[in-house]
Amino acid sequence: MELGAGAMGMAQRRITEGSWRGLELKISQKGLYALQAITTLGRRYGTETIKIRDIAIDSDLPEKFLELILLELKNARIVESVRGAKGGYRLRRAPEEIKLSEIIRLVDGPLAPFGDADQLRSLITTDPDHRALYSVFLEVRDAAAKILESTSVADIVGGASKSRKRPKQKSKKHLALSIVHKAAKSK
Repeated sequence: MELGAGAMGMAQRRITEGSWRGLELKISQKGLYALQAITTLGRRYGTETIKIRDIAIDSDLPEKFLELILLELKNARIVESVRGAKGGYRLRRAPEEIKLSEIIRLVDGPLAPFGDADQLRSLITTDPDHRALYSVFLEVRDAAAKILESTSVADIVGGASKSRKRPKQKSKKHLALSIVHKAAKSK
């Protein structure tokens, strides 16, 4: 089913008006470019500086836009620049010390796809008809924030993804059964 221009406009207005205002995707193209540039710098951490042109080519990013992003990262003391023939950019800190959340917050503001936590908590309080929905959004926001806050540039550069290699956790029911089983065995 395809929406006409009028229906599409009404749907967009509904989403942006009232209590839904501000609940849009928060990781911008600029944020993605910043993460890609940081990843390139992280892969070459501990070696020479990297020229903007080389970062742009390696990360497939527009060079002029990358200059602005690197300046923002430099002002936030995440990267540093070196002048001269062997000049370029490098990370100021080890990749293990730079969390993805830090980059996204710097470039895009609050984390995660559903706005900031305070805004969602306010909606939970002020919109009782949609309280359960906003509670789910807050849980999603908190889960996304937790992942981004615990994932470093080193994790990305090393190819490790916490979602790929997560140890299996026993369910509460299974955990309770194993405790009961252990207690019965010891008697």
